Amino acid sequence: MKFLKVNMTRKTITVEDVPQEYLGLGGRGLTSIMINGEVPPKCDPLGPENKLIFAPGLLSGTNLVNTSRLSVGAKSPLTGTIKESNAGGTIAAALGRLGISAIIVEGQGSEEDLNILKIDENGEASFDAAEAYKGMRTYALVEKLLAVYGEKNAVLCIGPAGEQKLTAASIQTSDIDGRPCRAAGRGGLGAVMGAKGLKAIVVDQRGKSPDAIADPEAFKEAAKAYAKAVKDHPFSGQMMPALGTAGLVAPINSMGAFPSYNATQGVLEGWEKVSGETMAQVIQQRGGKTTHVGCAQCIVHCSNEFVDQDGKYVTSSLEYETIWSLGGMTGINDLDTIARLDNLCDDIGLDTMSAGVAVAVAMDAGYKEFGDGQAAVEMIEAVAKGSEIGRVIGDGPAAVGKHFNHPRVPVVKGQSIAAYDPRAMQGNAVTYATSPMGADHTAGNVVGEYLTQALDPLKAEGQVEASRNMQIAMAAVDCTGMCLLASFAITTPEGGAAFLSAMNAKLGTQLGPDDIPAMGIRVLKAEREFNRRAGFTNKDDRLPKFFYEEPLPPHNTVIVISDEDMDSTFAF
Repeated sequence: MKFLKVNMTRKTITVEDVPQEYLGLGGRGLTSIMINGEVPPKCDPLGPENKLIFAPGLLSGTNLVNTSRLSVGAKSPLTGTIKESNAGGTIAAALGRLGISAIIVEGQGSEEDLNILKIDENGEASFDAAEAYKGMRTYALVEKLLAVYGEKNAVLCIGPAGEQKLTAASIQTSDIDGRPCRAAGRGGLGAVMGAKGLKAIVVDQRGKSPDAIADPEAFKEAAKAYAKAVKDHPFSGQMMPALGTAGLVAPINSMGAFPSYNATQGVLEGWEKVSGETMAQVIQQRGGKTTHVGCAQCIVHCSNEFVDQDGKYVTSSLEYETIWSLGGMTGINDLDTIARLDNLCDDIGLDTMSAGVAVAVAMDAGYKEFGDGQAAVEMIEAVAKGSEIGRVIGDGPAAVGKHFNHPRVPVVKGQSIAAYDPRAMQGNAVTYATSPMGADHTAGNVVGEYLTQALDPLKAEGQVEASRNMQIAMAAVDCTGMCLLASFAITTPEGGAAFLSAMNAKLGTQLGPDDIPAMGIRVLKAEREFNRRAGFTNKDDRLPKFFYEEPLPPHNTVIVISDEDMDSTFAF
């Protein structure tokens, strides 16, 4: 268990044992508690006082399935709040196999200085100059880096958006096939990486020095039982391999909860053309892959490879949130256009959700017409070029609203909502409003409660409790490196018991069922404390006014959760 501390001001790299106060922490728990403890809350997010932390989960680097999630933490330049952004691919497993609990990037180099951090198979780290890669897009960059350093490496990098320090810039990570199509998208952390002077981190995947497992035999049994629970669960074992997350397009449109045309409608006209079922059919006809392994140790296989009419690779994976942001919000119902936009965002290093909503706000303001795919492509391309409109789009939807003086901007704390309209899913309204990281779906998505009809999505009753429970659960899961899509197995008796056994066998602890949510509560408390010290109050835990005033067709509902109820969300 070691920290790799990288000082960009002095250009030094040191290895330290994990301090006592951070033992037993991983992923989001480590990033958030360290940011709260060591970063001045009112610092400039793009200045030297901010820290950029890359932390695999507690279970990353083990043979437990679907534990290849990486938490990236910093003060966000998009929201001004604390931020953990989560990415899949191969990087977390590579770090875990080297026994690296976190890479902590501090300080800041000169404006012209651009670097690559290379970590070899023995865990030895060094700097290489990256001037030759300046301005390079991520696909060409990763191809070049793998040619230089070898194919057995995982790559984490930024594109032109991050170099320009645009506040919707993503950090891209390489998948199993060595393509930079997985992203720590939200919160603009690519801009922080650019400000630090880091173009890429290259990590050898052949490391053989993971942290010791306290009880290897018990862990092996628990891992086997958990894998079975993941396969047996209808969501992770059946729906995800068949359609991926795009399988949600049909049910969410059917619920009237698919924010479309910049959240003025709850149904996208022609949504059937971009549904998971249609996408699977198109991919099969063209010779692509409907089921694909994108992340290390994945047995869910939710990924896909979308190809063009000639069978040529376009993007992987075309996800539900991206279909919504670059399709539903913009009124574009053509899969080929959406896939091209997805590829562009990954290549430029731009959060697809922020980018799509930014384009939608511009369209709503009259800059271009809804449904104009070519206009959307040109706006995203403008980001790479650094033009005036490109920089506005690259700074996210709040910046676009300000630029056009347009009032309908679906953000909380500067970050866009996700693919579930809060007027049609009141529990998600609570999550968007109260999450310490701005509007965020992975922080506490209540959609499962609605799809199983356990909760009425249009009524206030039960929504705060549902959001609270899910936010606690997800904060805990994000500490472990477990993929959200595989974590549904934890809700089953067999999966929950196996997961707890795996945690105890790995750490040598005696955690009980209540200790997992306790971990989530600890993380949320740290995040909320940072925000409070940064100047945020409960007045910031509110949705934009139009959500309370403009009824959403087809249900014609508005937000019905009172401010008082919103403020009770974290009464733990």
